[in-house]
Amino acid sequence: MSEIIKVKSGSKYEDLNSYSRVVVAGDMIFVSNTAGRNYKTRAIASDAKGQAEQAFSNIEGALAAVDASLKDVVAIKVFVPDIADMEAVGEVVGRKFRGIDPANTTTCTPLGQPELKVEFEVTAYKRRKPDEAEKRISVDLS
Repeated sequence: MSEIIKVKSGSKYEDLNSYSRVVVAGDMIFVSNTAGRNYKTRAIASDAKGQAEQAFSNIEGALAAVDASLKDVVAIKVFVPDIADMEAVGEVVGRKFRGIDPANTTTCTPLGQPELKVEFEVTAYKRRKPDEAEKRISVDLS
């Protein structure tokens, strides 16, 4: 198996901007910023929640291409241009990652196209023993 695997999904921007949807480097999996557009039909929901749902569908498909899933995600970056959409996007993120609990960075920032209401970037780790329980620690940061 190659040390580095690069996966293209067919988005025109992958060729235009010269990037891969997914890069696997050893046990680490990096999924590029992913919008809530259906990449086959080019359709996009008009609301942030609908776009978030589609973006997760896109991410799940990208992870599946390298035999991974949302359970392998260790970090997510959430980009939302309009703070008014944060609650709707947060609900989708929370539901998708319930019990997985990756590190999360969420920012309000402009995106590359005006119709985009959310984009996600994820990093995953392919565990050698996926059935082994994770170590969980609570800390008081006060």
